[in-house]
Amino acid sequence: MKRLLAIIACSVCCDFVAAQTYALQQIKDSALHNNIAIRNARYSIEAAQQQRKEAFTKYFPNVSGTGLWFNANKGMAKMDIDPSGMISPELGASLAQMLPAEALAALGNPISISMMKNGTIGSLMAVQPVFAGGQIINGNKLAKVGEDVSRLQLQLSENEVEKTVEQYFWQLASLQEKMKTVDAVDTLLRDIYKDVEVAVRAGVAMRNDLLQVQLRQNDIESQRLKLQNGISIVRLLLSQYCGLRDTSFVITYQTDHAQPLPSLVGEGSGVRLLPEYQLLQKQVEAANIQKKLTVGQNLPSVAVGAGYNYHNLLDNNRTFGMIFATVSVPISDWWGGSHAVKRRMIEQQQAQEQLADNAELLTIRMQNAWNGVEESYQQLRLTQRSIEQAEENLRLNRDYYRAGTSRMSDLLEAQMLYQQSLDKHTDAFANYQNKLLEYRQATGH
Repeated sequence: MKRLLAIIACSVCCDFVAAQTYALQQIKDSALHNNIAIRNARYSIEAAQQQRKEAFTKYFPNVSGTGLWFNANKGMAKMDIDPSGMISPELGASLAQMLPAEALAALGNPISISMMKNGTIGSLMAVQPVFAGGQIINGNKLAKVGEDVSRLQLQLSENEVEKTVEQYFWQLASLQEKMKTVDAVDTLLRDIYKDVEVAVRAGVAMRNDLLQVQLRQNDIESQRLKLQNGISIVRLLLSQYCGLRDTSFVITYQTDHAQPLPSLVGEGSGVRLLPEYQLLQKQVEAANIQKKLTVGQNLPSVAVGAGYNYHNLLDNNRTFGMIFATVSVPISDWWGGSHAVKRRMIEQQQAQEQLADNAELLTIRMQNAWNGVEESYQQLRLTQRSIEQAEENLRLNRDYYRAGTSRMSDLLEAQMLYQQSLDKHTDAFANYQNKLLEYRQATGH
């Protein structure tokens, strides 16, 4: 029997040693590294960076090469030549003396000439935009705004992940603290059971008192089972959310130290630090750039270029180089383009008004978060006083029962109130930690 107990103790000890211990910051770091939402946000930043680099290439010449080989069923260039029309009377008289009659007759018939039935064409061109209505410059600015937006969205994703991790963490901590309370209450009920058992044997207490204690012990065991299942589920959720391989980890935290109330951030002073506000600013900036791009699409564009060409269309190889300049004026697009510009101006105005409106909402959210911190702080202090009062009430009822001046139901009710005060303190502490995080995120600190 001793050997069996030693083996069990050794196994429990090994499990305890093998379990990984995490503090809150360690779990946050793991979530920020492994969470799928954070990884997707980082991918978006990388994509935005590539888009910005792609837009930068528009500053450089556009180089293109073209090659063509063809073989037609007949020549693409065809012409008829009448030699008789090109011979003067004097030349005709001279040819009549020199050429035979058959040759002279042939000169009177038209001659058909066919060219470019097959051939090869090749060219290499480089075109440098000189003026494009500001589309290249504004396109690069818009790509930079897109990259900034991706970084701000990553920050929002990190805030959301941090908030969810803390909620899971303090939910797990709350369940563990309630489990400690159940263990303490179970120990207390065992002591009460021993006292009642002695009193029943001595004939100074009824057996019904003993049954009431047993019923309370059964209720505690039921609570223990529910807490164990809750702890297991929350630990699995936290493990999956943070990418932790070990699902039997242990968290460390402190709930017995004094909780200070943070200082209130001045109204409106932290709004500009918020990623939500900065995103709205980027929305206004993007709308302004989009308007400039639309204006640029309706302006003339100028480009210069140079090329090297080759062809053998006339049955001999020919190469030549050239330089050129192009001017493109979108005349027919000006009508519709004017409406597009007005539409962009309206969108810009909408973005500016949305920025002003949401800035007020963010300020209200900041104040509401502070109210939540103050309320949860006062609730925490109240639960601390409730624990002291419930503990004293339990001590008095236990003394009264031993003296025979109180009923068992009063003692068990005092025990229940004591347990409830401990549980309320645990919930209040977890709620206070969550409210602190909400306030930090609402103020950008």
